[in-house]
Amino acid sequence: MDSFLDWFWLLVYWFLFFAYLVILFQILGDLFRDRDLGGFAKAVWIIALVFLPFLTALIYVIARGKGMAERQMQAVQQARSDTDSYIREVAGKSPAEHIADAKALLDSGTIDANEFATLKAKALA
Repeated sequence: MDSFLDWFWLLVYWFLFFAYLVILFQILGDLFRDRDLGGFAKAVWIIALVFLPFLTALIYVIARGKGMAERQMQAVQQARSDTDSYIREVAGKSPAEHIADAKALLDSGTIDANEFATLKAKALA
């Protein structure tokens, strides 16, 4: 029975330790993400996290928790926006748009019927 309780408390300890690490890295990420906070204030928070980690983490979450959530949401929205613009940039035009562009070139006389057929085949491939 004693070994089971030892194992259980070890499991609880490790869970709390990893939960603390997640909170610590969230705080550090938030500190470096915050553009309004000056370098000296960031250094003070980091030093406090090193010497009084649990108390400092608790104070940080209480004092700056709302802004922390807002900065996290802003970072997620920025990442989503960047991903969407990258996908639009990489995806390019649809095959129908490529064929319409090639048809406009054919109608203007810039390319001939053979070149139009080649561009159309590429767009449909």
